[in-house]
Amino acid sequence: MATIATLAYLAASVLFILALRGLSHPETSRQGNQYGMIGMGIAIVATILNSGMDFGGFVLIIAGIAIGGSIGTIIASRIQMTSLPQLVAAFHSLVGLAAVFVAAAAMYSPQSFGIGVPGDIKGASLLEMSLGLAIGAITFSGSVIAFLKLDGRMSGAPILFANQHKLNAGLGVLLLLLVILFVATGSPTLFWMIAILAFGLGFLLIIPIGGADMPVVVSMLNSYSGWAAAGIGFTIGNLLLIVTGALVGASGAILSYIMCKGMNRSIINVLLGGFGSESGVAAAGGNADRAPVKAGSPEDAAFIMKNAGKIIVVPGYGMAVAQAQQVVREMADLLKKEGVEVSYAIHPVAGRMPGHMNVLLAEANVPYDEVHELEEINPEFAEADVAYVIGANDVTNPAAKTDKSSAIYGMPILDVERAKTVFFVKRGMASGYAGVDNELFFRPNTMMLFGDAKKVTQEIVQALQR
Repeated sequence: MATIATLAYLAASVLFILALRGLSHPETSRQGNQYGMIGMGIAIVATILNSGMDFGGFVLIIAGIAIGGSIGTIIASRIQMTSLPQLVAAFHSLVGLAAVFVAAAAMYSPQSFGIGVPGDIKGASLLEMSLGLAIGAITFSGSVIAFLKLDGRMSGAPILFANQHKLNAGLGVLLLLLVILFVATGSPTLFWMIAILAFGLGFLLIIPIGGADMPVVVSMLNSYSGWAAAGIGFTIGNLLLIVTGALVGASGAILSYIMCKGMNRSIINVLLGGFGSESGVAAAGGNADRAPVKAGSPEDAAFIMKNAGKIIVVPGYGMAVAQAQQVVREMADLLKKEGVEVSYAIHPVAGRMPGHMNVLLAEANVPYDEVHELEEINPEFAEADVAYVIGANDVTNPAAKTDKSSAIYGMPILDVERAKTVFFVKRGMASGYAGVDNELFFRPNTMMLFGDAKKVTQEIVQALQR
């Protein structure tokens, strides 16, 4: 049976790798999800059959799967696309908490995992257990804070206090010392001290991170959850958990690095919880000394867009909140019938998690070849007659290039200001998630279209049909 389980684990690992490969492109993402689900199904069945548990244990496992699967199904069927980022953060927290529980089970019942007996656990197992425990606890509390910020239950602004980084560094050193002492002694008291300290450290690492940087945080927490699973996999001797955790950990870390590079940020700041917080929240500066904004109507926008040669649509979180992706595609289809070239510009951190805008546009059946990333699309803004910005605030803010006091300074942005005309769809003049006023609002080539993104775009569609 052990040989069959090993072969099943190998097949599941291959399917997980194919899943990651499929998820790297919108056209193959659905297939990638299917590979992942099949692989997980194989892994669960193989683990249960190879466990040697009695009938009572089997019933408990099946009951747990049924309860958890039912809850997951209900949540997935009811969740709105706009709530996906906070859902992902919440699920990451559960992965971290699961690692903590498994570590506790291994600590108090080591004979069940073949790593020793209470009071005499193998040193290597204690090290693996403590690492999985610490990373899992950090993942849990950090993901809870990310969830609260993304869900609007906690301010998205960085929460800063004096000597914050020194405190985090000191707690990190203390955590390392506790791990060393735990490996040397196997003390249950030290075990729980590690858990409590790691829970607190996860909280402190995430609260100073501003809203504009949350997509990278979600990606990094995904990586943390993978490493926590891998650490626990070593403890309980489960090869598939090691492989799966390493895949998740490595892919999340690589994605975080790519996003940091795209935002001109340091990956070290992400790891240390200082991402985006060096300058704190940039002062809005007020609008008193600026020229008044130009407000237009959907009819004005429809007339200009209908007579344009090239239009670039820039979607953001505002489009997600309004669920406007379907009507945006409808508007694009009408414009293309008039001979207008339409494309979409996606910033790496548009929305609240990596790929958020890509998912929404795919849901609306926007052709994949019309969707372009920042580096690819930026040179084309100078050739565009119109940039239609629908709820994308921080990622279009020219202050990122010029204002060194800004929380988003140095972040590459979509160069929408270079278009001949910029239509900016927004409910009001409030700053973006990073708490920074958008200079683009006051540019002479910008026309504000105030209102709900879906309603404004619907009115543009109606005007185009006349």
